[in-house]
Amino acid sequence: MKKITIILIRTLILLIGLPLIAQNQRDIDNFRNPDQRGINQFEAPKDSLTTFNGVQVRIGGASTIQFQALDHENSNNEATPQLIEIGDNFNLATANLDLDVVLYDGVRMHLRTYLSSQHHPEAWVKGGYIQIDKLEFVSEGFAEELMEKLRIKIGHMEVNYGDAHFRRTDNAMALYNPFVGNYLMDSFTTEVGAEIYYFCDSWLGMAGITNGKLNQSVENPNTTSPSFVAKIGYDREIEAYLRLRLTGSIYHTAQTRTAYLYSGDRSGSRYYNIFTDLEGKGDSFRAGRINPNFRNELTSIMINPFIKYGGLEFFGIYERAQGKASAELNERTWNHYAGELIYRFGGDDDLYLGGRYSSARGDLTADTEVYINRIQLSTGWFLTKNILMKLEYVHQKYNDYPVRDIHNDGKFEGFMMEAAISF
Repeated sequence: MKKITIILIRTLILLIGLPLIAQNQRDIDNFRNPDQRGINQFEAPKDSLTTFNGVQVRIGGASTIQFQALDHENSNNEATPQLIEIGDNFNLATANLDLDVVLYDGVRMHLRTYLSSQHHPEAWVKGGYIQIDKLEFVSEGFAEELMEKLRIKIGHMEVNYGDAHFRRTDNAMALYNPFVGNYLMDSFTTEVGAEIYYFCDSWLGMAGITNGKLNQSVENPNTTSPSFVAKIGYDREIEAYLRLRLTGSIYHTAQTRTAYLYSGDRSGSRYYNIFTDLEGKGDSFRAGRINPNFRNELTSIMINPFIKYGGLEFFGIYERAQGKASAELNERTWNHYAGELIYRFGGDDDLYLGGRYSSARGDLTADTEVYINRIQLSTGWFLTKNILMKLEYVHQKYNDYPVRDIHNDGKFEGFMMEAAISF
């Protein structure tokens, strides 16, 4: 940890010494703003115009802290693990450090480091990528007409499966999420790969390939095959007050030791210590999330409608995941549904009210089906475009779990308050 801290300090000192224009010029090309302006943006905008005037470094980051007032309970049968007692208090503050560097006309790099998180109190790199929107580095004007519609991303990066990951909290980056907690089946993973995008008027398409691994290693080469991801969508602002977006995505891996699509977020849940037993076992840092625990193979599809009418917006999820555990012969299936309604109002839409209902149903084992549902009610206030205060009520219920499972007849509910900063 000491070595990482020294490296980060030296890096910050070096970056502070760069020309002041690197910090004064905050907006860069083809970039999703990390403040209130980035809300309801999905893929970074594609723009053929350029402001390139040499290498530009943008230093950004995020910080959040929550006050948690939740209670949890289960059936408390003799065969059911007993839950630890939890109280009302502050959670560990989380922080991100972002470096976005314009390397050349139409070429930029992104790197995100988690400085602190629930699962890792020490600093560690989430991932990064190079985004190519022009090929001017080959020669001036090279494939100019083609690159007006194409984008290439390469790196160890967040896989663009579905639209839900654009609205979730990424460790300390919480401004895009109108709620405190993320989705029940939180489809998020970082893998080494490449994605190619095609933008044409209101249509978009993406195809990508990754190595299918969260933890990178050259060992056990015969246990993992490449994973494929694709997306097609329509996104149009019909009038100044009406926007429609509909996308469909697929993620497929034919062979893997562990499919991390629903457990790939190693930073941790917002609900601390929920469903942990007296021996410290249970949901751990993924508390409140549902991980189907697929191994060996996985195919998931997600459909996301988004409608914005004035200050009212709806975002939905239909997701179906099928796969196997390594010891199973039969496929298991999970279905995930979510719908959220947000109303933004006030000057510059600084205030909002929101509600989200989500449910997941699937095969815990080959012969046991379980069902989970969650209700979230939220309100938020943007003090500035970089500072957000949220208050959430959450109620989650676990149904049909076996008596020896910690979730047997389980539920948790209560309030979460979160302060989030991003710049």
